[in-house]
Amino acid sequence: MTATDHALELTQTAATAAVDKLGQDLVAYDVSDQLAITDVFLVVTASNERQVGAVVDGIEEALRRHDARPVRREGDRQLRWVLLDYLDLVVHVQHTEERRFYALERLWRDCPRIQLEVDERR
Repeated sequence: MTATDHALELTQTAATAAVDKLGQDLVAYDVSDQLAITDVFLVVTASNERQVGAVVDGIEEALRRHDARPVRREGDRQLRWVLLDYLDLVVHVQHTEERRFYALERLWRDCPRIQLEVDERR
């Protein structure tokens, strides 16, 4: 099984929104073969708490235009690691230190990586 077209569309939209708000080091994995609860994990780094909040807000705003709203949002008090669950897509926006410490890529490196069509060099 592979990620649905809908999940991939949401992923690209979220990735574009994250980069627009200066999110960095984006990586997306198709976890549909490993997990029954979602198709894609998108991981984004932000350099500070304010930036984490801006990236999260940008992603939510962009996905709202696709009639997608998170069914769950966690971590928005400390703004060190915010999880947005859209069922088909789970977005992790992490502060640089949390990204380095938890290294989510290590857990999902066996899953196919999704090519993101974004330019982080702005």
